[in-house]
Order: sequence, then structure tokens, then C-alpha cells
Amino acid sequence: MLSATELDQKAGQLVDQARSLLNEIKDDTEESRAKELESQHDAIMAEYDAVMAKWHRAKKLEDAEKRADEQKEREVRNKRPEERVDSPAVDDGEEVSYRAAFHKWVKSGGREAELAPEVRAALKPEYRAQVTSTDSAGGFMVPTELLNRLTERMAMWGPMYSSDIFTIIAGTSGNKLTMPTVDDTAGRAPQNTSEGATLTDDGGRDVVFGERQLDAYSYDTEWLRISYELNSDSDFAMEPVIAQLLAKRIGRTVNEALTIGTGSNQPHGIVTASTAGLTAASATAITADELISLEHSVDPAYRGAPNVAFMMHDSTLEAIRKLKDGDGNFLFQRGDIRVGTPNTLLGYNFVINQAMPTIATGNRVALFGDMESYFVRRVGAPLIGSIQDKDFWPGVGIAGYVRVDGELSDVQAIKHLVMN
Repeated sequence: MLSATELDQKAGQLVDQARSLLNEIKDDTEESRAKELESQHDAIMAEYDAVMAKWHRAKKLEDAEKRADEQKEREVRNKRPEERVDSPAVDDGEEVSYRAAFHKWVKSGGREAELAPEVRAALKPEYRAQVTSTDSAGGFMVPTELLNRLTERMAMWGPMYSSDIFTIIAGTSGNKLTMPTVDDTAGRAPQNTSEGATLTDDGGRDVVFGERQLDAYSYDTEWLRISYELNSDSDFAMEPVIAQLLAKRIGRTVNEALTIGTGSNQPHGIVTASTAGLTAASATAITADELISLEHSVDPAYRGAPNVAFMMHDSTLEAIRKLKDGDGNFLFQRGDIRVGTPNTLLGYNFVINQAMPTIATGNRVALFGDMESYFVRRVGAPLIGSIQDKDFWPGVGIAGYVRVDGELSDVQAIKHLVMN
């Protein structure tokens, strides 16, 4: 399998060849020869489209592999001998990391008095009072390694948080963010203008701009209680376990909001924001022809986008996988992971989203279109805090908090199939 760089170079060579063919066509070129050159040009451009499709897949795979390698490197770096951090024998001058100190604090059940002086010193710069009583009843911010894992696992537990599929806007401020929009697909230039005629200026062809707004809605995990027994008996780092538990909670919640949110005091979910493409004839079944009609309800300008795809619940995909075309071929085509070829539906990628409605009367069960047209706004990194007070003692409590919003930038870019 060629790399993304090699495919990019090949695509450039094809463009040069196609341009060279067109340059051969002159005003005096014989018609038969011109048609031959045009046919060769079209064949090369078709090969170019195929190469670019492979490039997008290769680039996506290489980016995913890079993130996986970076995660592995972080995990290797983090696998330090935890038992050394609270030992009074730490005298080799090595600085105790905040991550290791936090791990010891969690295992102690929040009892600072039991920690070695160097561990307490490592915690102090990151100390945050989180209750109104004494400092000892406060908490500590979870290490940044956990923030990274939480963000990655949130994407894994819900596709709506994935930058590989949708457009992610990340920032530190939660102020309202306005996206200007314009729909000029119906605009036409006047025809048959007479020579010397005065151009019309009646405002009838003015461009009408609109706007969509992204806010920052808050979601939290509620408190996750970690018992004293688990803290004290654990022989492994708690961060991966905590990250997975918090990510499952908040990932599903945020994914659902970005999928079916109403747009009123919550994100405008991609299903809710999409426009009608087709109504199925049945309330309980989808036909192959209806999927093709859904595909063609989206303008060809969007169907050629890199991130065009279907999206549906896994149970809907199960029903669709059994469908065949008129020649008896399954609409679902299995790819080959060994060469980086993905599974496809009608030749397009698909996204499984468990927050999508399932097949039932009136439900919007499938989406199709340019998924990159859906914008997800993330405000800051996930905020994660830990605390111990009388309600949690002798254990500790850890919670996660995020601010997000979502909006479809172009309602014509994604259409839905609704059951009858």
C-alpha cells in the first residue's frame, strides 16, 4: 500500500499529464484528434480521483497510527516505579512528578499526612481548594495525562467528538461564536442582455446572508466515588481506569446531545439539524432503492467531499447489510484492512452512531452527506477534579466537566431518511 506522500506525488504526476494533454488541443487540431486527447484526459482524471480517494484513506490511517504511537509513548513514559515517590529513601535528586504524587494521594485516600515530604511538595503547586472548609478537605487537579486520555476515549465512545469525521473548533473562550451562511444555489445571471442595455438594479438578485451560532453548553459526569479499599489495595496506576469510567459517562452524554439535541439550551444535533431527503415507504423496513434516493437527494457538489458518508445506528446497519441491488450484489461491501480499504455502503464510508434513532415510525434513521459540514465546538480541555470531604471520606471523589456545542453549517449538505 502506497503512503499518503507517495499517493500525493502520483496525483501530482497525473495532473501534469492531464494538463499536457489539454495543452495539445489547439484551434487547428483535428476534431478526431481533439476527442482522442479529451478522452485520454478524462481517463487520467478518473484515475486521479481514485488516487485521491486512496490518499484520503491513507492520510486518515497514518494520522490514526501517529496518534496511537504518541499514546503508546506517553504510556511508556508514565510507567515509572510508583513505589519510589513516597519512600524516604528518595535521595538521588530526581524530582517527583506531579502525576506520581497524585497517584499516591489517591491511594492514600486523600490523607496528606501519610505522604512523604517530597510528595506533598510536588502536590502543592497544583493544589486547588474545592470546598469552603479547611485546605485538607480540598482536592487536587488530575494530571494532564488523564485529560489527554479522556479526550481520546470520548472520541472512541462517540463519533460526534471525532475530528476525523466532523469539523472540530477548539478554543479557550465560551463566548458566542457566529458562523455566516449563504445559499446562492438558486442564483442565476440574467440571459440575453441586449447590447448597450442598462443593467437592472432592483435588488432582486441581492445575496442574502444568514448566520448560525455556536454557544458553549456544560456537561458533567457527576461524582465518581473511589473507595478507600480500592485506593489502598490497587497495585496499578488509577489514571487509565478513571479515564475510561469518566469518558464512558461524559462521552455518551455529549455524543447524544450532538446527535439528537434540539438546539434549545443544548447543541443542535446533526439529526435534528439535517433536512429531509426521503420518506421511506414502510415504517419497519428500508429498501435498496430508498438508500440510492437518499444519496441522490444530496447535491453532487457535496457527494464528492472527502468526508461524505452515511451515518446510522448499528441495528439499522444490520438491516441494510442484508440488502442487495438488482444484480444480486450486497450494497454493503467489506473492505480489506490489510491494504487500508474500508467497508463501504454504495461505495461510501459509513459511521456507526449508537445515539441515532432506530427503525420505527417517524424516526430519522439514516443520514447521508458531507459530515465535515457539521461543526463541533469544544471550549478548553475537559476539566477534571478530585476532592475528599466528609461525604466521600475515607475515599475520594473525581468528576469531569466539558463545554461543547454543535451546529450544521449548511442544511443542504446532510439529508436524512425518515420512516413512514
